[in-house]
Amino acid sequence: MSNKIHFIGIGGIGLSALARFLKKNGYEITGSDMKSSPITSTLQKEGIKVSIPQSAENITDQSIIIYSAAVKEDNPEIVEAKKRDMLLLSRKEALPFILKNKRVFAVAGAHGKSTTSAMLASVIDGSVIIGAESKQFNSNMHYKQGENLIFEADESDASFLNTNPYVAIVTNAEPEHMEYYDYDLEKFYDAYRTFITKAKIRVINAEDEFLSTLEDIEAIRLYPTKDIKDIKTIIIDNEPFTSFVLKDLGTFEVFGVGEHIAVNASLTVLAAITQNSLEDVRKNLKAYKGIKKRFDILEIDSNHVVIDDYAHHPTEIKATIKSARKYAKLLGLKEVVAIWQPHKYSRTIDNLEKFKECFEGIDKLVILPVYNVGEKEKFIDFKNHFKRYHPLFADKVCNLQGSISLLKDQKRIEDLNNGLIIGLGAGDITYQLRGIN
Repeated sequence: MSNKIHFIGIGGIGLSALARFLKKNGYEITGSDMKSSPITSTLQKEGIKVSIPQSAENITDQSIIIYSAAVKEDNPEIVEAKKRDMLLLSRKEALPFILKNKRVFAVAGAHGKSTTSAMLASVIDGSVIIGAESKQFNSNMHYKQGENLIFEADESDASFLNTNPYVAIVTNAEPEHMEYYDYDLEKFYDAYRTFITKAKIRVINAEDEFLSTLEDIEAIRLYPTKDIKDIKTIIIDNEPFTSFVLKDLGTFEVFGVGEHIAVNASLTVLAAITQNSLEDVRKNLKAYKGIKKRFDILEIDSNHVVIDDYAHHPTEIKATIKSARKYAKLLGLKEVVAIWQPHKYSRTIDNLEKFKECFEGIDKLVILPVYNVGEKEKFIDFKNHFKRYHPLFADKVCNLQGSISLLKDQKRIEDLNNGLIIGLGAGDITYQLRGIN
């Protein structure tokens, strides 16, 4: 068997991290995607051959073909690999092969798993594979010799059950991606229970509705409302940090704003002190620099701040807006503007009532078209559902010399250049805010 591995859909944030990791482990990696992107461009600079568009000709003498969840059965490379009777693995199916022989620190949860994984990477010495770009490493993958591997474990397709966690950290288990679980809560929660019990060391947010019921499972439990005290936001060089006291372990400081940041950091600390000294953990937590698209400060001056955030679920949006308001107040900015790009018709419809509530406290709401992820288009009456916010509707935004411009029918309808402006969504709004086509 050769050591050649081909990734179909290599431009995805999850698959690209796996490709990078295997390349560092000595495999010859190729990949393909439907179109070029900043990720595919970076992979090419790193020495990975990326073919665009996808074609049967890209399937040659590879030993394994790994494909993303977004790839359909009629994809020409899938068809060709099957014709050749090659070893074809979904991302989920490839995980046991990729994670084998590793001491895996797996982080799961509906919200906060990328942030918590990146925090853990600052205090545990090892390789890192996460579904976001860590600013500490400027990548979604950081390679280090040794057995330790910090891994963001995904519940959306139950792929976290294909991991082999030594330490399992669960930030929360709020129902999400329920279409995969046939809208069966018992099936969904059973997956979490199975994941947790696979680990030798378990660290859980014990105030989560489901996680609080796992009294029969031995675990290190965090009770945020009683275990975390004196949470406050401090500004260091114009950047926001959260200071908090955890149990009897003293004060910690970490980049970010809000109670959810303190919870993520507390779970990180409780997991890390099972491996390292408390003082090392306290010191190294300050090395965490945040992750791209998570309260990611793109511009800042005396008049305005532009922030990009991946929040795309009502719970995440509500927490992010609370943090944004707090940060704006500390900077003396009077207005908070949210630009929301709904992500997927199914998610928006399934959570519509919560979406209608989660923008409380903002001064202006801008709504962009739904970012479609291969779904059939459905009508959602945003104007009526969100009328309490008197929203503005735009087709897209663009960054023009210190101003975020709203475009409608290819015309600029308003320029935003005062206050705190925060983009929210998991689609291409991140590129729009950065002025990347």
